[in-house]
Amino acid sequence: NVPLTWNEALSGIFGSISLASWIFLLIPQLIENYRLGSADGISLTFLLIWFLGDIANLLGALWAGLVPTVIALAIYFCFADVTLIAQCLYYGRVKKRRLAAARQDVSSSEHTPLLNGHARPKTSDSTSGRLTDVTDANLGLPGSRRRSSAASRRMTLESAIAGSRESLADIEEGRDDLETPIVPQREWLKNTFAILAILLVGAAGWAIAWRLGVWKPTPAPSSGHHKDHTKQGTPIGASLLGYASAVLYLGARIPQIVKNQRERSCEGLSLLFFLLSLVGNATYGAGILFHSVEREYFLTNLPWLIGSLGTMGEDAVIFVQFSIF
Repeated sequence: NVPLTWNEALSGIFGSISLASWIFLLIPQLIENYRLGSADGISLTFLLIWFLGDIANLLGALWAGLVPTVIALAIYFCFADVTLIAQCLYYGRVKKRRLAAARQDVSSSEHTPLLNGHARPKTSDSTSGRLTDVTDANLGLPGSRRRSSAASRRMTLESAIAGSRESLADIEEGRDDLETPIVPQREWLKNTFAILAILLVGAAGWAIAWRLGVWKPTPAPSSGHHKDHTKQGTPIGASLLGYASAVLYLGARIPQIVKNQRERSCEGLSLLFFLLSLVGNATYGAGILFHSVEREYFLTNLPWLIGSLGTMGEDAVIFVQFSIF
């Protein structure tokens, strides 16, 4: 019979939006890796540290006896992390195979022209040789066939080089101006639509859960029932795991930031992945703080607040890198 206040309603809405953000968080990066056929853009160290943070978060949530939604979400995170890490390792093996095959092709092509060069003088004067390179222009003159073949090869090579130079010049001079503004504009429209969809789904999910009685307002920390419950406090081990997960979450993005800065590129990274992370962290912290800012309640949730709100600053750095690079 706890009344539904505006603070409690906003806490529930923000919590539901955060849940929707976390559910769809890793999907954009999985799709981006699949589309490119590569996972070079994302730092494997970032994923591994993040995975350790999710494990610590799961163990801490189980130990502290948090609500089933938080525990289920922590389990989902661990499975999603394993999927993304496995995808990165798979594309890493594929890349090694491609590089090995390319080295073999290069080493074999270095010997092929010499062999062909020695073989051609033996068959060029034969009347029974192949005549596929003979045209009307090189008939009748001795040796003209060989000169024409060499000339045609030079013309083909020159045209290929000219085409490559022209394509490079088009890129350097910005002659694809019609396409350049469209791609970022489409990406921003797609990302904006996705974020709005997450907000609507989260809010609608909370409204449905409230109407069906699945979600109910919880007593405020000022009530006697809540004080009796919080007097027990969080187990020290659970708090330590919570702080460990916060430290791991804060440290996970550092390898990604360093990688982006060293390569001066964010290619291969999904911007929507970090946008959903920002939305999820912001709404998660807002859901806790709108419920209460009472000291005991705040200290109980402090490790998870540090892990969620603290990473928002690092996400801002990555957004700046996206803008610059």
